[in-house]
Amino acid sequence: MATVKPYKALRPKKELAVKVASKPYDVLSSAEAKEAVRGNPASFLHITKSEVDLPDEIDIHTEEVYNKAKENLQKFQDEGILAVEEKPCYYIYTLVMNGRSQTGLVCVSSVDDYFNNVIKKHEFTRPEKEKDRIEHISTTKAQTGKVFLAYNNVAEMDELVNNWKNTHEPEYDFTADDGIQHTVWVVNEDATIETITNIFKEKVPATYIADGHHRAASAAKVSKELPDSENAKFFLTVIFPAGELAIMDYNRVVKDLNGHTETSFLATLKKDFDIHQSVEAVRPSQLHEFGMYLNGNWYCLQSKSDTYTSDPIGVLDVSILAKNILDPLLGIKDQRTDKRIDFVGGIRGLDELIKRVDSGEMKVAFSLYPVTIQQLFDIADSGEVMPPKSTWFEPKLRDGLLTHLL
Repeated sequence: MATVKPYKALRPKKELAVKVASKPYDVLSSAEAKEAVRGNPASFLHITKSEVDLPDEIDIHTEEVYNKAKENLQKFQDEGILAVEEKPCYYIYTLVMNGRSQTGLVCVSSVDDYFNNVIKKHEFTRPEKEKDRIEHISTTKAQTGKVFLAYNNVAEMDELVNNWKNTHEPEYDFTADDGIQHTVWVVNEDATIETITNIFKEKVPATYIADGHHRAASAAKVSKELPDSENAKFFLTVIFPAGELAIMDYNRVVKDLNGHTETSFLATLKKDFDIHQSVEAVRPSQLHEFGMYLNGNWYCLQSKSDTYTSDPIGVLDVSILAKNILDPLLGIKDQRTDKRIDFVGGIRGLDELIKRVDSGEMKVAFSLYPVTIQQLFDIADSGEVMPPKSTWFEPKLRDGLLTHLL
């Protein structure tokens, strides 16, 4: 069963929350982060992307960058921008994007659960990304980014969260510059805190990493470096019930047809797909349906029933695309390393696929139906891992609102 705890969050003054809150470190380049902090000395990017306060040419993985993050974190506390909660609390976090809301519980989750697979994973991590977060956590002695977990809905927890939201004023409630509304409630009543802890202990057999595999792996490894730190035995998470979540499509663009002519490529595709041309951009409406944009034309590709397997990995559309198109026809064996393929998050829309192909940068684009939450759970339960770039979650949680100190 899942072990979660309340914690004393390091968090901003109420009136400064909108200025402090920042996008996750890994969705902005250094140049974008420098632009984002312009005129905003309270932005949490000064901590998560501390190179913004150093010369442009600096290597962002040097000791100087991590030390600057530590210095800035202390500065924010000294100046009263951030302060530590008086007692361990849970926090309820609601995000609203384009009229759709999702609400999760911010807490700390057990590192032992990570190692024992109570917290289940669905993708591999890359050592260089782990090393970066390990250095950041070890130097700052803080977990600044939340790991995004999911779990199967529990009625008692749903009811508790809704009741708290309806009967208490939020601590933070603001709309960020990207139009996404962020609302946070502090759960500070002892009886409710105990109830939440017990619900997870008794009714949640597993949680699943939806986003943040590198942050989770890094926090777990830092815990081994700090065996005497009780706080390091837990890491910062926000846990959403599955019914609140929606996964967006994660699409592909490829630079060339690997020696095929357009005619031969289309003819070869007909072996595994039923194909028809479309006058409109194709956003797949069901599993095993694909859109393809080639030479100014959209095509709808429907997988033939005998061209994929029913196991948790083989049934995924990203697997079908790889097995029946990317590998045999386009010669892309490893999507993680092949420079001929790129990935476009669904938040950018189909217009981005058209733009990348029409510009001549790419030759062909594929739009995919999103992976479902149940598919993600099935894969994690099976112990398998998804192909790279399979899921895209929106909206993104903001950093800086609820940091966990070690």
